[in-house]
Amino acid sequence: MRVLVVEDEVELAETIRDGLAAEGFTVDLAHNGIDGLWSATEQPHGAYDVLMLDIMLPGRNGYEICRELRGRGIWTPVLMLTAKDGEYDQADAFDLGADDYLIKPFSFVVLIARLRALVRRGAPERPAVLRAGDLSLDPAARRVARRDTPIAVTPREFAMLEFLLRHAGQAMTKTAILENVWDAHFAGDPNIVEVYIGYLRKKIDHPFGRAAIETVRGSGYRLAPEGG
Repeated sequence: MRVLVVEDEVELAETIRDGLAAEGFTVDLAHNGIDGLWSATEQPHGAYDVLMLDIMLPGRNGYEICRELRGRGIWTPVLMLTAKDGEYDQADAFDLGADDYLIKPFSFVVLIARLRALVRRGAPERPAVLRAGDLSLDPAARRVARRDTPIAVTPREFAMLEFLLRHAGQAMTKTAILENVWDAHFAGDPNIVEVYIGYLRKKIDHPFGRAAIETVRGSGYRLAPEGG
């Protein structure tokens, strides 16, 4: 099994390489994001069984590398390795296409188990592009478009539109939207849903003369399955 480890702490990277080698892995190292991205993309297809990316890297950080890989259609499993342990950091990693997340300092036994699990799982198939008429959303590439016209949206707008597209034709309550786009323990003003619905309408509907996002009186909001 061949692993690419992208880690700027040279001593740690070499320790990981030696430990993985003792377990039968073949390991390549890169110590910055630019070299890591080059290794991950320029090697022959399928050269690596799994990629280990530190988040905080010089040149290109781990988030950027992961986004670039998924945008190019490279689905090699990615394990994020980082000293950051915030829940939003983990969510960002998964949103960008990472498959697992390990916090430093870590148990080497756990690292080996995680890597072997990712290798067994293999590269996932490319996520399906969500569509409603000529409105499309690519969860992996993080792209939204009407026909061939790209639409720039914020991460929160993207999450809301993805949720509505996955339930196209169904009326979704404010509570359901808050629980799935924010979280189940959201303690802010629930009218934030209306605010973001307005933002989305200004981006995906109004410029195109459409009305894809419908207000369902007494129920919530619904995205028309034909895309407005």
